[in-house]
Amino acid sequence: MEKHFVTFYSPGTFVAEQSEQPIDSWDVEAAQAMAETVSERYGATPYGFRFTTRTRGPDDLDSKVSARSCMYYINCKVETLDDLIARNDPKERILRQNMERNHWDRIVTTVKGWKWTQPLEATDVVL
Repeated sequence: MEKHFVTFYSPGTFVAEQSEQPIDSWDVEAAQAMAETVSERYGATPYGFRFTTRTRGPDDLDSKVSARSCMYYINCKVETLDDLIARNDPKERILRQNMERNHWDRIVTTVKGWKWTQPLEATDVVL
């Protein structure tokens, strides 16, 4: 048995809020459309999503994640450390330090809804 899911990530208080929903396939456009209907606590809306496939064999008690996609970011912009240094916003001092110390080349920041920033990994996709 095999079933596909999409997990939506929305800004939370300390960690991301997550909502998982079944989906017919790893269809990026369908997931983007579904994201428009997701609302978390305090009206937070998704900044991204990831697909998973769960499988269960005939002798398995429960399913397991057998495949996981990269992270797809929506409603986000990509920024580099050079962008933050040039802007020199005092409120971003800690973010700049974190980028330098953790060797993060790029970050994504939401442009819609609650502000959320995190590192952009090499395999991630910004839509």
